[in-house]
Amino acid sequence: MLYHCLKKSLLCLGTACCLIFSTISPAESQLPDIGTAGVSALSVEQEVLYGKAFMRFARASLPMIDDPVLNEYINDLGLRLVSQANSVRFPFTFFLVKDDSINAAAFLGGRVKIHSGLFLHAENESELAGVLAHEISHVTQRHIARYMEDQAKSAPLSIAGLVGSIALAMLNPTAGAAAINTTMGLTIQNSINFTRENEYEADRIGMALLYNAGFEPTGMMTFFQKLAAENRYSSKLPEMLLTHPITENRIAEARNRASSYRTRHVDSSLDFALAKVRIQAMYSNQSADGLLTFFEQQAGKNTVNTTSWLAAQYGKALSLMQLHRTAEAGEILAMLIKHQPDNLFFQDSLTDQEIDAQQLNAAISRLEQRNLNMQENPVIIMNLANVYLKANRADSAIRLLDQYTRNNPESSVAWQLLAEGYQQTANQAGFHQAQAEYLALRGDIEQATDQLHMARANTADNLSQARIDARIAELEEQKKVDDSLKR
Repeated sequence: MLYHCLKKSLLCLGTACCLIFSTISPAESQLPDIGTAGVSALSVEQEVLYGKAFMRFARASLPMIDDPVLNEYINDLGLRLVSQANSVRFPFTFFLVKDDSINAAAFLGGRVKIHSGLFLHAENESELAGVLAHEISHVTQRHIARYMEDQAKSAPLSIAGLVGSIALAMLNPTAGAAAINTTMGLTIQNSINFTRENEYEADRIGMALLYNAGFEPTGMMTFFQKLAAENRYSSKLPEMLLTHPITENRIAEARNRASSYRTRHVDSSLDFALAKVRIQAMYSNQSADGLLTFFEQQAGKNTVNTTSWLAAQYGKALSLMQLHRTAEAGEILAMLIKHQPDNLFFQDSLTDQEIDAQQLNAAISRLEQRNLNMQENPVIIMNLANVYLKANRADSAIRLLDQYTRNNPESSVAWQLLAEGYQQTANQAGFHQAQAEYLALRGDIEQATDQLHMARANTADNLSQARIDARIAELEEQKKVDDSLKR
């Protein structure tokens, strides 16, 4: 058992699944630029390339939450923290996975995975931000690249094989542990020591990010203090606690470090409260009847128009939608929209309610007005395009989505909607191209290439054919990268 626990600690490099605390002061937040460490093993360009490949694997194998409004929130929160970081060499992408367990993970190229269970257990926004700040620090300090460089000094390694093993560890921890053990051929103790150093560094830098981004510096500590306390007598510990148990000494060190910052109290944003409620109602295993009762009780306990009251009302509306009580949900959502007409959570859910109630013209009118006020907002664009399609206005949806997918080529939701739009208009070339992009995002390169060949066969335009040929060549290069990681 001890051997397996030690071997599993290798996964902390890829999953960054637990936090080990040490001490930092505000003055120490200005760290030297060490982000180029590891370049002899893995260049920044390679890291970005492998990060994109990992996302293709993730979309194919993980229960990702393709929810525009939640993605908007988690990326806004993550980028708020990233804006305070040094050594940021590539764009960050944060994505959600439907999993009630408590976990988050950082991978190459600024790709950060967050389990929906983190929202269910985080009491406030600073706690959630503390986990993200730790993961961001793993990326900016290039811990995977530095780790591979360290191991390459003692043994000849296939970089692609090593990256693939770490990616597998994030997607399938059991298989990943065996792959890492086989690929690396490393002594366990050296691996543990190197990972421990990374965790200390990510904790120090993460707390500085947390503070500088305007959150409570204690957020990281209080979340894991609560996690350790809740699971003290549990026979099945969360993954975060399995590899590096959070001891009282580590929590005390984090408390001491947080005390070196100026004390502040930061209220959680309304969007955090709404995101937590949305995950409870739409992406957890809790019953809609039980949640409706809970949110009704919460609404009665809180003062009207406060964050807690608005979140409880939103939770009631979502629970009613799950129970197909559409009209009642609509009354609540209409009231919430009057309070905050630009709130994306309310706009998104009201659209779902109006579609269920066949109030398509009302939805289109409202969303078109919001699109004028909030141009290029992905939540508004996805909702408006979806309603256009429901109303058999595919041309309007295509105009919206064509430009959006050019600027946001990794939006699988947008490509799905665009494919539906082209299908409604009997545009076979457009349909096959949109389908190809959706499949390519999921790593199904062969099927994507087949779709592009069908698109080419359905167009006589020489320029369009040339573009399709160029895209096929790009996908063939992507497949080579993907295949190299699977060996």
